[in-house]
Amino acid sequence: MQRVDKANYYLDIAETVIERGTCLRRNFGAIVVRNDEIISTGYSGAPRGRANCSDLGWCMRDKLGIPRGERYELCRSVHAEANCIISASRRDMIGGTLYLVGRDAKTGELVENANCCAMCKRLVINSGIEKVIVRRTDTEYEVIPVENWVENDETLDGALGY
Repeated sequence: MQRVDKANYYLDIAETVIERGTCLRRNFGAIVVRNDEIISTGYSGAPRGRANCSDLGWCMRDKLGIPRGERYELCRSVHAEANCIISASRRDMIGGTLYLVGRDAKTGELVENANCCAMCKRLVINSGIEKVIVRRTDTEYEVIPVENWVENDETLDGALGY
């Protein structure tokens, strides 16, 4: 039996966290790890006390036909990365790694080209996390140094369409 590598071990845990997600479009699971210790977990879902889309049976962004990556302010969910970060102390996250997995809620397939949105990137940068590892296939992943997001500021080059 071949032992799973460390990155896939943590990605598998992040993927299990997805099972708590309540989004009707895409569910993400995230965990922050530092020094081989899980610091926090997070999944996509409405703020505490508010009804989840899965409870309501509809998604505002779906109703309005909003494409992926746009108009997140209309989404009821707090993103997995954000939930993960707000559940931990910054001092515990500094130098850590965020593992991220996304699955389409309708098909169960991995989200193609999954990544943190612009707002979550800002949270990750300020949290002190050093790298983000995103699952691409069941065994392949991409390692993203957070410093890349600092150096390549998408808010300055018009990449966000503003």
